[in-house]
Order: sequence, then C-alpha cells, then structure tokens
Amino acid sequence: MFTIIIKSLIIGMIGGGAIAAGAARMFHAPKIQSMGAFRTLGELNACKGDAITHFSFGLGFLFNAAASVVAAGALTQDVLHRVVPNLAAGTLLLKNKKVEETLYDPAKMAMAGAVVGGVTLVFLNTLAATIPESMSITAREILGPAANLMINPVMPIIFWLAALDAGKITGIWGTILGGFAHMIMGNAVPGAVLGILIGQSIQDRGYSKSVKIMIGIVIVLFFIIAYFRGFFEQVAVFF
Repeated sequence: MFTIIIKSLIIGMIGGGAIAAGAARMFHAPKIQSMGAFRTLGELNACKGDAITHFSFGLGFLFNAAASVVAAGALTQDVLHRVVPNLAAGTLLLKNKKVEETLYDPAKMAMAGAVVGGVTLVFLNTLAATIPESMSITAREILGPAANLMINPVMPIIFWLAALDAGKITGIWGTILGGFAHMIMGNAVPGAVLGILIGQSIQDRGYSKSVKIMIGIVIVLFFIIAYFRGFFEQVAVFF
C-alpha cells in the first residue's frame, strides 16, 4: 500500500501539474503555444469562473472515475481532462475570483493541479487496492451504469442549459451543434461546447473573419466524423 501511495503521488503530481498548466495556457492562444485538450477549454469556459460550478463538475466526473477504477481497475481519461483541471480551478477561485489571476495563470494552475492530481490519484488507487473482488462486481453492475447516466444524458443537459442561459445566439448554436453531435457521436456534449464557444464569439465580435473560419472548421470536422462513423449511410438507409 505504501508503494501505491508513493507512486500515485509522483505520477499524480507530475500529470496533474502538467495538464492544469496546459489548460491555462490555452486561454493565451494564439500569442503562446497552447498545451491542452479543446474540450477541456470549453468545459472550463462553461463554468464561467464560478468556483462551486468547477467543483461540482470535477466531483461529478470523480464519481465516474471512482466507479471505473473499482470496477475495472483502470483510470479513465476524465481524471486528467476533467477532474484535475476543474478542481484546481475551483481551489484557486475560492481565494481569488479573478480568472485572469487564477484560471488563466499557468504557474498557479500547475501548482494547484499538482496537489489535486496527487491527492486524486492516491484516493483512486488506494480505493481500488482496498476494495475486495466482490465489491468490484457490485461496482461494475451497479455503479458503472449510474456513472454512465452522468455522462449521458445528465452532462449534455447541463451544457445545453448553460448554452441557453448564455444568450439567444449561443443557445441556438448550442442546440443545433449539440443535436448534430448527439446524432453523429451519441453524445451532445462536444457539440454543445462548440456551440457555446461559437455563440459567445459571435455575441462578442459578430460574424468576423476568425468566427467564420471557426464555423467552417467545425462544419468540416462534423462532416468528417459523420463520414467515418457511417452516419450518412445510416441516414440513407433510414429514408
């Protein structure tokens, strides 16, 4: 158990610090090289700098990660992409609500992410190591489906409501892209996040050249994903 704790601390602190700093750097693109996942940026933006929202979002996926690690003995990608950045942001925003001095600061996010990452991995790995096999079966059959409900449909509804709350234009884009994402990918979250980003850009700058390029890229991206997932063939068969 001691070995698990030490290794979890080392890996969690290195990974957590790096992913949190990378997420913060994305807010400074294109002036500096960004180093994070696009969905992480969208989800952080959706929380609108509210500490409680960041904590709620991160803890929601921590439950999913805990169920997965107990049932399957493996960490999900949500640990670094969603849990660590949001809990790190929430921790910083509790003391200072100015996102420019907290969430957008790679150095502060790296330190907070290192602490959160270390604690999170120690918790998850020790939990997996101490749970007996019979409990793992229970987790796989009961907690797993419950965690899946968190991902779909709970999270898509939350992001859709966030898009509607952000304004008419953002709500329209979030609804349209969220609907297409659900039909093509099976989950509306990516589309709703992109809708929020596009809608907010339009509300702030209008249909500028950069916004039109963003819309074009998103449309092409949806077409490519739909093609490789066989979406057009399914639609043709349906009709």
